[in-house]
Amino acid sequence: MLGQRLMWVAWPAFLVAAVLEMLIFAVVDPTDLHWAGGGLDLSREAVYTVTFFVLWGFTMLSSSLTTLLSMSPFEVNRCPIPADQRPVDCAKNCEPGSCQGS
Repeated sequence: MLGQRLMWVAWPAFLVAAVLEMLIFAVVDPTDLHWAGGGLDLSREAVYTVTFFVLWGFTMLSSSLTTLLSMSPFEVNRCPIPADQRPVDCAKNCEPGSCQGS
């Protein structure tokens, strides 16, 4: 399931980053970019590469947040530890109606 969710995040983010890169560099020439008052000492290909990975990172973050917020309460609250291996004080060890506060 983790691999599937990773692909739900990475693949759309890759496609969006590619489109954004094309749109940005259709308007901006990488040799005209400046950083901290000086020109960039990078080749065009290096600027394209760095920009692509920055855009991919931001779009992956956006897709990750969407995936996280789409999780059901069951997925968020389920305990990944099997019931027989849970610590004694784990609230999920209690049977319904048998623990304090229930």
